[in-house]
Amino acid sequence: MAQVAFVKTRDRAAGVQQALDLLDLDPVRGKSLFLKPNWNSADPPPGSTHNETLAALVQALQGRGAGRITLGDRSGMGDTRAVMERKGIFGLADEMGFGTVVFDELDASDWEHMQIPGSHWSRGFAVARPVLAAGGVVQTCCLKTHRFGGRFTLSLKNSVGLVAKQVPGEGYNYMSELHGSPHQRRMIAEINAAYEPDLVLLDGVEAFVDGGPAQGTRVDAQVILAGTDRVAIDAIGVAILRLFGTTPEVRKGPIFELEQIARAVELDLGVDGPDRIELVTADAVSAAYAAQGWAILIRG
Repeated sequence: MAQVAFVKTRDRAAGVQQALDLLDLDPVRGKSLFLKPNWNSADPPPGSTHNETLAALVQALQGRGAGRITLGDRSGMGDTRAVMERKGIFGLADEMGFGTVVFDELDASDWEHMQIPGSHWSRGFAVARPVLAAGGVVQTCCLKTHRFGGRFTLSLKNSVGLVAKQVPGEGYNYMSELHGSPHQRRMIAEINAAYEPDLVLLDGVEAFVDGGPAQGTRVDAQVILAGTDRVAIDAIGVAILRLFGTTPEVRKGPIFELEQIARAVELDLGVDGPDRIELVTADAVSAAYAAQGWAILIRG
């Protein structure tokens, strides 16, 4: 069973702490951690990770005995360093004592090429070595649709930022291949075979139910999810998007048959159906909200 903490809240900091307390696990103690936020752009949340969520998560990890924490990303909609500067990340890093890495600025030797058996990538993809070298990986994602080929961008899609657009000196554009492929959603899932997360936290206090990833129709979704299973997190996230009324592509068919999720299940990256998910709540309000999402999840 995959446990997923489900907290109804408008308070990001309190929600993060409560969600992690509900999980009753200790996956990070003593580990050097790489933390992957959503810095695809510097747009306000849910266009990007809220700094309050980020700070609360770093503080919670440090409080649970994590070693050195390093944050990094590759922005798909702008210069990564400029995005991080606009969001005040470097100042936050100095204040809280975590490291940063700008994937745009990595050398060729800082990327590792990977080819997943049966992959839809023509020549594999390149993953940032700081991620692979870390003692553990934590990621925090948003709750939103994606107006391009991804259709929704939750935890599986957040991993795209770990892959190079171009490795210096190589002359090949991995993102052009991804965005031009009819297999884009399957390829998104395949990236996730490169690593196994120690923790995933989804900030759905606000969500985009259409548009995305930078701007869209915003709803007050009031949810924080946390767990270790990316498939479970994404399946519940899609159910919440459906609850608020989302795009035809995200509404269509059983949730576990959506291409990102179905391919991730094929790769054994997570649970294979809703009967393998346990939603964990701490109060009646969260439990009632979780039951609404659960009803959508089990009926497809």
